[in-house]
Amino acid sequence: MDFKQLKYFSAIVENGSFSKAADVLHISQPSLSQQIINLEGELGASLLIRSATGVKATRAGEILHRHARQILRQTDEVRKDVLNVTARLAGTVAVGLPTTIAAILAVPLFERVRLLYPGVHLQIFESMSGYVSEMLASGRLDVAVLFRTEERRGTALEQLFDEQLYVIGDHPRLSDLGETCPLERLDNIPIVAPNSEVTLRILITKAFQRANIKLNVVSDIDSLNTMLAIAGHGNVCAILPASSTQLRPDKNLIKREIINDPIIRPVSLCWPATTPRSAAAIAVAKLMNNLFRELHDTGHWEGIIRVYPRSDDEKA
Repeated sequence: MDFKQLKYFSAIVENGSFSKAADVLHISQPSLSQQIINLEGELGASLLIRSATGVKATRAGEILHRHARQILRQTDEVRKDVLNVTARLAGTVAVGLPTTIAAILAVPLFERVRLLYPGVHLQIFESMSGYVSEMLASGRLDVAVLFRTEERRGTALEQLFDEQLYVIGDHPRLSDLGETCPLERLDNIPIVAPNSEVTLRILITKAFQRANIKLNVVSDIDSLNTMLAIAGHGNVCAILPASSTQLRPDKNLIKREIINDPIIRPVSLCWPATTPRSAAAIAVAKLMNNLFRELHDTGHWEGIIRVYPRSDDEKA
């Protein structure tokens, strides 16, 4: 017995006719009849008396109808309460996304906020992580995605996941490789990367230092699209998360998982800790948390190697 069957059964009793109920419910009469047959079979009782003048409930049907009306009324109240809550959420929420994260998250976040919180005006600021961090620290953002594992002065965070970086591009010295690339094979390979203050560049630099190989950055480029475009030409590579290639789905970008000493980037949801957060900002932060996990669970976020447990609702 499910909600749909109760709704159909109540419509028949209240209209006194299968045909009238079918019209109200906008379904065919045979489909409606089959639903009632299934319901009677599940309950093991006759629920309706059919006659030339219409349809009436049996004693068992009257009992079911009384309960069904209560359930349907409660369900309607729940729906109204939820809609009232989401309708009350209003105001501007400023979200900061590093470019590699915006490539996969920005569109679904915009669509989901529009659907669930129509009263919320969403602002999305996309930039390199260093600038996003500065905006958060200066109070210009309500929530941001940053690549850190520890809370800093004035900010709180929740760790979301760790993602692995890939080498993007097909430099001739890598052409004999398959889907993986040992880090040591990147010794002195021409690479384009963000400037030295960006978290991604810092992670790459430290990894090359640990492996005692030369990092040959031939150009500092603070544009994900431009890095991908250059890497697609075959003579220069980039080191980026696999998800970033979704910005250029029409291009046959070759990406290889870095092995032996993989480069791992932590991803966290961050917000100001020194000022109260609005209900809208909290709702959007929770929505972002849900979206990260949803995109990972459905296979739309490649390269994630560890997902952290969700924190309590107060922090999320």
